[in-house]
Amino acid sequence: MLTIALGGAATVALPTPAWAADDKRPGSRRAPALTSDDRKIIAQVSAERALAHLRVLSEEIGPRIGGTASERRAADYIAKQLDRLGYQVRLEPFAVADKFLAQLASPAGLPTDLNWQAGASPQAALDTTVQGDVVDVGAGAPENYPASVTGQIVLVDYVAARREQLVATALERGAAAVVFLAADGVPPRRSSTFSPTLPGSAGAPVPIPVVGVAQAQKERLRALLATGRLTLTVSTAAHRNLTSHNVIAERVGRSGANGPVVMVSAHYDTVVGAPGANDDGSGTVLCLELARVMKAIPVDATLRFALWGSEEQGLLGSRHHVRQLPQAERDRILAVYQNDMVATSWDPATLYWLLSFTGQSNRATDEVAAAGVRLGYDPRMSPVTQRGSSDHQSFQEVGIASANFSWRGETSPALLEPPYHTPEDTIAKNISLERLQVSLELIGCAAYATAR
Repeated sequence: MLTIALGGAATVALPTPAWAADDKRPGSRRAPALTSDDRKIIAQVSAERALAHLRVLSEEIGPRIGGTASERRAADYIAKQLDRLGYQVRLEPFAVADKFLAQLASPAGLPTDLNWQAGASPQAALDTTVQGDVVDVGAGAPENYPASVTGQIVLVDYVAARREQLVATALERGAAAVVFLAADGVPPRRSSTFSPTLPGSAGAPVPIPVVGVAQAQKERLRALLATGRLTLTVSTAAHRNLTSHNVIAERVGRSGANGPVVMVSAHYDTVVGAPGANDDGSGTVLCLELARVMKAIPVDATLRFALWGSEEQGLLGSRHHVRQLPQAERDRILAVYQNDMVATSWDPATLYWLLSFTGQSNRATDEVAAAGVRLGYDPRMSPVTQRGSSDHQSFQEVGIASANFSWRGETSPALLEPPYHTPEDTIAKNISLERLQVSLELIGCAAYATAR
């Protein structure tokens, strides 16, 4: 199901990275001192090529929810690209939890940007569609309602402690559906789409749809209502008995099938409602572009590209992969380069973070730090910093050298861009080709140095 991002999915021209191999990179402090091996990578990697894949993932497919058809469509696309490059490709399946999703749309097709994925309450009406005029009841107390909302779709400010009473009031007044509006995030963060839970309704599901939309969608809905009448269609669906997939692609190196392994990885799924251009479409397309560049460069180690499913549900894909690896296979892995959010255009995200679950350096952090020195980029890179919450953690928990690489705010790796996990995580609002190009160069040079 295509989900249009806020503002539509029109193609946006991004500034093209335009520096020669020996030029200073944007934000760097000095010119690079490249090796002949670095030049083999840098002469070929292209953020513009990667952008073509990103348009498919974030605009044509849109939100890629673990275990649903949208995630499988993305997995098939990624696998097809890697297969075309000549890699040995396989899908690695694993079971994941049920998902409860909603779709909000304007039945007349106008405005054209109102076609959104949202979260649906599993304790409310599922696999159903309702249509009605929209009325904003604000705080949702009885006194906030007009004389009648029978058959209408009510917008209600979400307050977790009062959510069941807010739904009960809407039911009593005859509403056809409840659209909970997320509370504003703590700046600079913006709040996400969500699936409201109604624990007290588990025995008797609420007979109308109850859905949760993000801060940006709340603002858009209220802006539209301010201009006049608004009609919405709200559809909900339960997705059950789900299987998610990792996409694993490799090229055996000169050391043979039992030789060392170098991994470059990212997760390709998203949270509900988010097109996931930066999180983590950017890391995914970095892997695809490096796979293209490195497909024929001779290396000793086996090159393995891994795109993880269902990371957003708790690192499920990478945990599954590591859990089923025999110790002998774990021992083959020299380093795992995990790329998560490597291209944000948010101005304050000027630091390239080297994130280790243990807080200690390892082969992955060392190689990227060394590549940064050669590229003249080390002043814009963090020291090795302790942080999990991405797929490198799954490997480091069992002693495999791994790290996560990402653009974030300078004061803390927790300082993420406002579009993070929201419908605004689009190419137009949240992608810098310059930062993507730098990420490609850093990871490409580091991975090649490890593998060759």
